[in-house]
Amino acid sequence: MTDPFEAIASSLDPALIIVTAAGAEERAGCLVGFHAQSSIMPPRYAVWLSKANHTYRVALHCTHLAIHFLTSGDLPLADLFGGRTGDSVDKFAGLQVGQGAGRTPIIDQCPNRLVVRRTALLDEGGDHVCVVTEPVEVHSGGPFEPPRTSQAAHLVAGHPPWERRYPPTERAAP
Repeated sequence: MTDPFEAIASSLDPALIIVTAAGAEERAGCLVGFHAQSSIMPPRYAVWLSKANHTYRVALHCTHLAIHFLTSGDLPLADLFGGRTGDSVDKFAGLQVGQGAGRTPIIDQCPNRLVVRRTALLDEGGDHVCVVTEPVEVHSGGPFEPPRTSQAAHLVAGHPPWERRYPPTERAAP
């Protein structure tokens, strides 16, 4: 029998995105399945980054991120950014990459994207951290069909789950 929470969560089958960031001397990017609009006015978008990812470590020191909304034709990008680690691979090699606010890497082949300013960070002790952002640049290529998490089930993450860090954080009482 499947865990009830897992059954609900896996049924949602969220769209896949790529989040990119740039630090003082490095670029980073990762495939993300946890994300959502989190406010209408003012507009806000939240992404949850795995503590194991190179992108998370770079994003901690960034003011801006880019959120790339993939299309169904972008599964090779999902494979690249989800199945490799930036600790040992330059995921941007061979790609046309521009630059947004805060020197954020922009993957040119993804016309649907947000460049966002980080407004809050929430670490409640899990293996992912929520980054709340405000859009500063928005680009749309028109309607699109995003790839879903179920379409990337074959991917083996660049970092296995046991590498995710669990630092102690303040938590609400149960």
